[in-house]
Amino acid sequence: RGQLQSSCYACRFFGLMCAAPLSTYLYHACGPRTIMIMCGILPVMVMTPLISYFVEDYNPRVMTPSQQCTEIWSTVCSRAVWQPMGFVYLYNILQIGNAAWKEYLRSVLGFTSVQLNSLLVVAYVLLYAGILAYKYLFIRWSWRTIYIVTTVLNGVLSLGQIMLIKGMTLGLSNFVFALGDDAFADFIGGIQFLPTTIMMVHLCPPGSEGASYAMFTTVNNSAGSLAGAISTNILRFFDVKKETLIAGDLTDMTNLTILTTVLQTSGLLFVGLLPHTKDDLVKMSHGGSSRIGGGIFIAVTILSLMWTIVVNLLNVIAPGWAGES
Repeated sequence: RGQLQSSCYACRFFGLMCAAPLSTYLYHACGPRTIMIMCGILPVMVMTPLISYFVEDYNPRVMTPSQQCTEIWSTVCSRAVWQPMGFVYLYNILQIGNAAWKEYLRSVLGFTSVQLNSLLVVAYVLLYAGILAYKYLFIRWSWRTIYIVTTVLNGVLSLGQIMLIKGMTLGLSNFVFALGDDAFADFIGGIQFLPTTIMMVHLCPPGSEGASYAMFTTVNNSAGSLAGAISTNILRFFDVKKETLIAGDLTDMTNLTILTTVLQTSGLLFVGLLPHTKDDLVKMSHGGSSRIGGGIFIAVTILSLMWTIVVNLLNVIAPGWAGES
């Protein structure tokens, strides 16, 4: 299942890689109105003819909602679920980014919208390259080894942000230096992405695969969303407003970058919760179950989701509530 899943995600990210430069060109050539119209029309035009190719079982045997809930509860109580998913949650929630970085690139270094979009395009290309690198080179590596190596590399790359703030770009232009620094982080993210999704697939019990996988991905995504909310909230403790950056005071920008780097790297403290391989995951499934572990897993998932929703609503209703500029 790992090979098949990696192939599916490779196709997905290949589409993103192709769409990024195309959308950038269309945005500058036609404007946002045309983009929004195309986003509304293209999915209908492309997907409607493909409906006839869908394969569907009629009157399949499906467990009742109560049976599925019971099965899911039994699943999350298993040590093979709450322990590795605990690592996924803790690691992702610590991936707190520098929410003021894009403002620094725009206001201090004078990056244009074209240059910022170029960073996005290269990021998608390297994200796809990371997916392929894992599929063809690292798929037999230990999951722990993957996370240890990529996290250390990410910490080293974060030093590049500090070098850019200090003006030490090794003779390269600011854009080229930022291009290598920012975009390569997505290559690392691509390598990290597949081990997590492959592990979640193997955690799904028969009969409730869809509901279980949706819950596991919710845990993964909610931790990432919560990390984004935290990255916004911590801005109130650092003077990284646009006016301060333009005035040339980059002390707090440097401190914020150091803090986020330390937090991101600290995820390695929990790597012992992660099994080495799929075989270790199977062995862990025989390690008993814990209602306490399952209850904490469910509670954390629900609370994280609620917090993320509240923060996103506040960002829309009351912009700047967290102290960001």
